[in-house]
Amino acid sequence: MLSEQKVTEILKEAGVLLDGHFLLTSGRHSGKYLQCARIFQNTQYSETLCAALAEKYRDANVDVVIGPAVGAVLIAYEVSRQLGVRNIFAERDGEGRMTLRRSFEIAAGERVLVTEDVVTTGGSVREVIDVVRAAGGEVVGVGSIVDRTGGKVDFGVPFQAVLSVEVTSYDAEDCPLCRDGIPAVKPGSRK
Repeated sequence: MLSEQKVTEILKEAGVLLDGHFLLTSGRHSGKYLQCARIFQNTQYSETLCAALAEKYRDANVDVVIGPAVGAVLIAYEVSRQLGVRNIFAERDGEGRMTLRRSFEIAAGERVLVTEDVVTTGGSVREVIDVVRAAGGEVVGVGSIVDRTGGKVDFGVPFQAVLSVEVTSYDAEDCPLCRDGIPAVKPGSRK
């Protein structure tokens, strides 16, 4: 079991924790950003953190691990490897809807763990949950490396994160960083 202190040390070593003025995928603004993709530059970090996440669902009888592309493709892979099960990913179609492509399928009744790198509002996770359910799968839980909500998000299924922190974010019209004239950057994968 990794301590919160050890997880934080790994995230700092990996260059994941950033300070500035960031426009999040959700449209909200924040003075802190977690670039979890950096975890996967070092297999030791990714293996350690994904093993900790997989352990949280070791007894959930998971059949398939899925994550939204792009951010959770590697997480889904490594968590599935740790659990010894199949992995797939959901991605956006030409109209921006989350879907299964590349001949990926979920069989009726398969037990599916949804993974994500960082949960801020949970929007992408909810879309993937809908995809899983539409295919006939049973969502047994959601797992992420970081939960930015401090445990406040509710997916209607068990939700476990390797690290849960509350990071303040703002609606654009209420952002003090904007009021201070600090330029916002959008570091995420979706433009």
